[in-house]
Amino acid sequence: MDVDTRLLRYFAAVAEEGNLSRAAERLFVSQPALTKQIKQLESLLGVALFTRSKAGMALTEPGRALAERVPAVLGSWDEALTETKSVASRAARVLRVGFVASAANEATQLIIAEFGRRRPEWRVAMRQAPTWSNQTAGLVEGDVDVALLRLPFQGRGELRVEWLLTEPRCVALPAAHPLAAREVIEFRELWDEPFIAAPPETGAWRDYWLAADERDGHPIRIGAVADRPDDWLVAIANGYGVALAPESAARYFARPGIVYRPVNGVSPTRVGVAWRPAQDTDPVVQDFVRSCLEYREGGRPD
Repeated sequence: MDVDTRLLRYFAAVAEEGNLSRAAERLFVSQPALTKQIKQLESLLGVALFTRSKAGMALTEPGRALAERVPAVLGSWDEALTETKSVASRAARVLRVGFVASAANEATQLIIAEFGRRRPEWRVAMRQAPTWSNQTAGLVEGDVDVALLRLPFQGRGELRVEWLLTEPRCVALPAAHPLAAREVIEFRELWDEPFIAAPPETGAWRDYWLAADERDGHPIRIGAVADRPDDWLVAIANGYGVALAPESAARYFARPGIVYRPVNGVSPTRVGVAWRPAQDTDPVVQDFVRSCLEYREGGRPD
């Protein structure tokens, strides 16, 4: 019997959450779709994996037996996929570099050029994170070899990170907003504005870009939720709210109907280069890290 690993991942999420709606949010699928997948798995196995009640989803005895085995099965499969992709990229001499937003800004091209000097037989394939929910741009999952990331991000404890640059945060506003004509805006003036937020599942990332810790306890108003840069830009342009952004967003995410203004009263954002601890001895990855450090803010490292 062949079982799709996707069904096992869905099962594991429901088993861990004990609740269909929370598991669906975590998996970014609808609750009806998740219910259908769990029923499909039960049908394939010929056993009931959960007992359903108003209180949630409780594992049956067969369900508990499967739940004990699934993490190891999925872990082994993920390791196999990571190794396969890594071997394929190395055979082609391609370094996969994930990135979020504008990566290391204008230094990105300088970093790639420096890496090319160190490894002339290799090329860099840049892969942007499609959503803010994937804050490591696929690094934790092994989809990329190294990444240029915005701090803070979920999963940092699993990775090595070297800081590269710092830049101020600005505010993105609809062009018709009353504050759009100002040259500089105090963050306190934005406290009562609705904000465009990342999904709740993004945790510290969402809180950071809402400046939740820099409002003196003032409540946050959410005007819309967006998980992709394009959706974020559309929400701002449509007047659903304002949003904090890196200063470089004014260059990399210029859009009609949106203006970017400096904002006082919020801490700057940072960019780092990240890699998995297993790659500490990987000479190609470490050459890319050294290439990044050549262009670290303030010049060549000591």
